[in-house]
Amino acid sequence: MNRLPRETVFEQIKRNFVQLKDETSGQGAAEYILLFGGVIVIALAGLLIYRSYFSNNTSGLNATQDINSIRDNMSNVL
Repeated sequence: MNRLPRETVFEQIKRNFVQLKDETSGQGAAEYILLFGGVIVIALAGLLIYRSYFSNNTSGLNATQDINSIRDNMSNVL
């Protein structure tokens, strides 16, 4: 069987690791995934903070009443 000398095999392995270390082709996709993940986390945090505003409860904040009030005021102006 035709075997390579031991140093040649190690040189090839070392060269392959150096090539893998310098590889950056997947870096852009990973950055986009992290960016979109951050946007989703911020959006969810905002929804949780303002959850009481969008639900009908006794807190005095009611989006439906606010929107109807704005529509009534705008129709009176126009």
